[in-house]
Amino acid sequence: MPRLQPAPFFSQKILCLIFFFFYFDITIYPVNLSYDVFDGKGESTPLVFLHGLFGSKSNFHSIAKSLVQRTGRKVLTVDARNHGNSTHNPVLTYEAMTSDLKHLLTQLHIDKCVLIGHSMGGKVAMSTALTQPSLVERLVVVDISPAQTTTRTNFRYYIQAMQEVKVSSDLPRSTARRMAEDQLRMRQFLLTNLVEQNGQYAWRVNLDAISAHLEDIMSFPSFNTTYDGPTLFLGGASSAYISSEDYPEIQRLFPYADIQYIPDASHWIHADKPLDFISSIISFLQS
Repeated sequence: MPRLQPAPFFSQKILCLIFFFFYFDITIYPVNLSYDVFDGKGESTPLVFLHGLFGSKSNFHSIAKSLVQRTGRKVLTVDARNHGNSTHNPVLTYEAMTSDLKHLLTQLHIDKCVLIGHSMGGKVAMSTALTQPSLVERLVVVDISPAQTTTRTNFRYYIQAMQEVKVSSDLPRSTARRMAEDQLRMRQFLLTNLVEQNGQYAWRVNLDAISAHLEDIMSFPSFNTTYDGPTLFLGGASSAYISSEDYPEIQRLFPYADIQYIPDASHWIHADKPLDFISSIISFLQS
């Protein structure tokens, strides 16, 4: 009896899969994150701030200093991968960023913290709370929800515009910023990413990784778990990032969540209304 031969297409597909799994390591390894520490004299659980897309740890420096003075707690501000002074890596998913944060907290011997995340950082904070609830004593999610946010942003345009910016290397930094601003014609916060490296002006964010993973960043992973700790969703009243349509999913994943809005604040609550933002954080910590 003649031996049966597998269909050529099936054989090729199996061989490709075998080659992929044996020759490519698809494990997500954490990268080292840059961070700043603002030491408090108290022994309470430290606060950890996570910034949004195109942001950096410096976004929360003034907030951190104020919270140290008013609460006595240690405060950390952290650069996400591909942002600020943290390591660049082609992968930019919430799984990867959550792994980075867990790695950092382990390195610093922090076994429990209060996580405060804005926008993209808020999604990292939510993902961490849902996958590593023992690490999170309390959770603050700033102007973002566990929902798709692609339709609410112009980030694809921002990335393209930043990639097209040309700045001469022989200019003072102030002049270079003005040139970049003229070419970008967009929000000032993007210009904080323009840095001089080896005599050349460049963006310190990894634009290629952000562009390749923008859909991942704008979406949120699917979870069937819940975080049952105290949670505050803090939105800007003038922002559309936390809408009533998001409430059912927030309540499903975070059954003890409180949703509040700061009047006259946009998506950048901490910049628009820093005193109200700080007061909301302190009230939540004391509740």
